[in-house]
Amino acid sequence: MSAASEGSSKFPTMIIPQGTEIKVNSQGQLSIKTPGNLVIQNSGNYSELESTNGSIRIEDNVNVEAVSVKAAEACYIQGTLTAWRVTAKKIALEDRAKAYIMMQDSQQLELSRTSRLVGNFANEKEIYLMLGKFTDQLRQLPGNVDLHATQSVEAPRPASSGSLPGFASTAAGAPALPSPLDQALSLLEAEVRRPELDNRSSEAIREVIFALRERDLQRAGLIYRDAFTELSTPSEELRRAYDMLATYFRSNRL
Repeated sequence: MSAASEGSSKFPTMIIPQGTEIKVNSQGQLSIKTPGNLVIQNSGNYSELESTNGSIRIEDNVNVEAVSVKAAEACYIQGTLTAWRVTAKKIALEDRAKAYIMMQDSQQLELSRTSRLVGNFANEKEIYLMLGKFTDQLRQLPGNVDLHATQSVEAPRPASSGSLPGFASTAAGAPALPSPLDQALSLLEAEVRRPELDNRSSEAIREVIFALRERDLQRAGLIYRDAFTELSTPSEELRRAYDMLATYFRSNRL
């Protein structure tokens, strides 16, 4: 055996099946789409991982970050996966596996006793509604956190005396709301203070106020209709606020 062939035999052979697509996006993230099973044995940051006909496995001691993970059959996790969305018939976390998944779409979810799953929302709307409740707490988080290292996070500071209780004050320099939305926000902030308002109605109004105060018009347009359906006995002022929101978002589709 020649020295060259002897040296090469020490390393495994990499086979790229026919039909596999491998790309790199502008952020330097790798995208892999293959017709068969996909096994990840090295840690890495990916844009998309997809098995169109088989399964995806992330092996032990491997740390994978991906925007999207999609498997026709199953996604098996032995190491650590951090992903925005995971789609598979089955998602299985084996012993000591960790998964940080914002959204998952699966028919079956299997967790071992020693595994850990964080996140697991069904869609973007659930994320908007959940995170909207904790805007102030999110603002207090450090800008760069290592998910795999122990970090201490400072407790949120109390809201200033001039802000509405339970709401984060608007960040300095935030863009002004369009006039109809600003008027609707003022009405909602006044109505949510009414002591006779039931908890369910109050919570629904707060969701919309959070979105408007944070200038997240996309979220406001997504949730305001459902929020107002939760109101048991909407006042005339709340009806006015709804009409302003409905008129604005019909004319300005985001």
